[in-house]
Amino acid sequence: MPKFLVTYHGGGAVPHDPAVMERIRAAFMQWAQKTGPALVDPGSPISARKTVTSKGVNDGAADGPFDGWSVVEAADMDEVAGILKDHPFVGRGGSLQINEPAS
Repeated sequence: MPKFLVTYHGGGAVPHDPAVMERIRAAFMQWAQKTGPALVDPGSPISARKTVTSKGVNDGAADGPFDGWSVVEAADMDEVAGILKDHPFVGRGGSLQINEPAS
């Protein structure tokens, strides 16, 4: 079965308040547990960024930055979309982009 890279976009900065961070983490863990083995790699939020271009290496994000990633295994993109429809990141106002591997 193919694996899909799911990238997280526009969820806003993660607050530094420990109680808020714990609620965000708990919501994700509940979703991840429900998702089961389809969530091949839960991924991670992104904090530091460095960009490599033909002009050199710079600190910071590339054009169209993303905030994190996960890897989901499913039959097709529609199945991945169904798995992601109740993801807590979407509930916080973010978007999830499903990236299909090139064949």
